[in-house]
Amino acid sequence: MTLQDVADAVGLSVNTVSRALAGKSQVSERTRDTIRAEAARLGYVPNSHARSLVSGRTMVIGLVITNPSNPFYAALISAVEQRCRRSGYSVLLLVTEESEANEGEAVQQLLTYGVDGVIAIPVQHNGDSWSRLVAAKIPVVFVSRDLPDFGFDFVGIDAEAGVAEAVERVAAGIDRAWLFEEDLRISTTEARIAGFRRALDSSGIDQQRSLVIKVQTRRAAGASQPWRPDDAHQMAANLITAQNHPDLIVAGNDYFALGILKALRECGLSVPGDVLLVGYGDHPFAAYLDPALTTLRLPAEEVGTTAVDYLLERVADPSSPRRTQLLRPELVERGSSRRSA
Repeated sequence: MTLQDVADAVGLSVNTVSRALAGKSQVSERTRDTIRAEAARLGYVPNSHARSLVSGRTMVIGLVITNPSNPFYAALISAVEQRCRRSGYSVLLLVTEESEANEGEAVQQLLTYGVDGVIAIPVQHNGDSWSRLVAAKIPVVFVSRDLPDFGFDFVGIDAEAGVAEAVERVAAGIDRAWLFEEDLRISTTEARIAGFRRALDSSGIDQQRSLVIKVQTRRAAGASQPWRPDDAHQMAANLITAQNHPDLIVAGNDYFALGILKALRECGLSVPGDVLLVGYGDHPFAAYLDPALTTLRLPAEEVGTTAVDYLLERVADPSSPRRTQLLRPELVERGSSRRSA
């Protein structure tokens, strides 16, 4: 079916049918509804390639993420897709698995498809691939992690402030704290560590007796699966056995917290009686643990919708000034950090 077929069926010109199907205001609502109904009956599908030749746009946004098993990224994908769909855009999803080589291939696909813009979580080990999009004048918005030298718009989480707030909120009576973090050299990990150390200083917690523990995860090897509790479980059990337990443990994600909770119980320690426990991410199981997990809830939907808004504004006006926004996570206090009076 072609536009001419639809026009013949409704007895109107091709131009009128085209404007109606594109949602142009020059066509009355009644006529637009009639044309759309007839187009649907005939099975007419717009030719996106022909439309892009006329408009100069593909109406496709590229979304590049590192790992879809991360619950935050899964929520981000949904938010981006919904916002793009409401704006008439489709989404091309590409996954890099923390691999520079995969990131380079993803950028090549973005160039091949000729997307109108890109929302991306960069691997951060080497940003050379992104310079190809700069050269092609394809606008980019980074989310979660930034490479500020490129001057792209950025929407992220203020992880440093969030972790600092969480530690400071429970700091009374704490002499020693541990932070279990993912062993990846990325800005989000560094921000959580910075927030942890900042809170130790501001709360008077002993820096020398406190630890930042790097947990090697399966994501570091590029496997597509979520963090697992056993990533942190055995390491926590070994440390607790080898030395005195801390008063507070902060986990860089709720999966780590789940494994740490098991390790504490195996060592005869109670939460929150002996050790306070704080997670990060507010994953769906966090509220159903015993005790329920105090954690930081991340505004994934707001990050996604803000990134789409920034990108579409950049597509419309490439010369506008760079914008950055850090969104504050919400501390959700539950039983794992509440000591009995």
